[in-house]
Amino acid sequence: MIARALPVATVIAAILVLWYLGAVILNAPWERDQAQRAGAEISTAQLIANTMAQTRPVLPAPHQVAVEIWNTTVLKKITSKRSLVFHGWITLSSTLLGFAIGTVMGILLAVGIVHDRAMEMSVMPWVVASQTIPILAIAPMIIVVLNAVGLSGLLPKALISAYLSFFPVVVGMVKGLTSPDALQLDLMRTYGASRRQALWKLRWPSSVPYLFTSMKVAVAASLVGAIVGELPTGAVAGLGARLLAGSYYGQTIQIWSALFAAAALAASLVALVGLANRIVLRRMGMAR
Repeated sequence: MIARALPVATVIAAILVLWYLGAVILNAPWERDQAQRAGAEISTAQLIANTMAQTRPVLPAPHQVAVEIWNTTVLKKITSKRSLVFHGWITLSSTLLGFAIGTVMGILLAVGIVHDRAMEMSVMPWVVASQTIPILAIAPMIIVVLNAVGLSGLLPKALISAYLSFFPVVVGMVKGLTSPDALQLDLMRTYGASRRQALWKLRWPSSVPYLFTSMKVAVAASLVGAIVGELPTGAVAGLGARLLAGSYYGQTIQIWSALFAAAALAASLVALVGLANRIVLRRMGMAR
């Protein structure tokens, strides 16, 4: 246990040291400028201490971000609009809906691509091409178009999440559905199995590990899509709204706390998908 934890602890310690060093270097010019304007000398120790306690630092120190996260999660009611839990839940709702839409759409497209040569030749290139369009370019258009037809709130952000999450599911499921070798498929035909029976009894079980692997990527991409969907709308709730508010008012500590909240949320979602993966594979009798 210690042998496994030591490398991780070493990397975390190195990151913290570099982070503190970066905070001192980036925040020091403002402190020197303030001291020069006041016509006072500032010692190195005082300079370092001041760079760690600025209200609006260029780069906040790790302890400042930790205090902000503590204050906005533990010390705030979850119904408060200053609570990261409240904003995290808003973003999570869009993420989960978009992830569900993207996963279902990805599975259906993959099944069609595998079983229809014409669909493989026509749809798959467009699926790949769709991911070359920057999400920041199309997110405002999606929001505007859906608002014009009376759709606002959760659904537009969920659709942006689905746009990012369906692609890894399509690719993973196509790979998984085509993973059975020719001998297995020939055996199914020998037994007189229909294409539907071959799908449910051979292709689908073979694709499950690929599906969960792609879902880990998809759920993280879905979270990114939900946050991006909140940026062009002037949203007042969600982690994207926290990022916007922090950038508007120069609250870098708020920005970093929202970023860490998003990272923790993504890690939790990926871990849950991984847990579901182990449970499903165990019940299917697959060694993992």
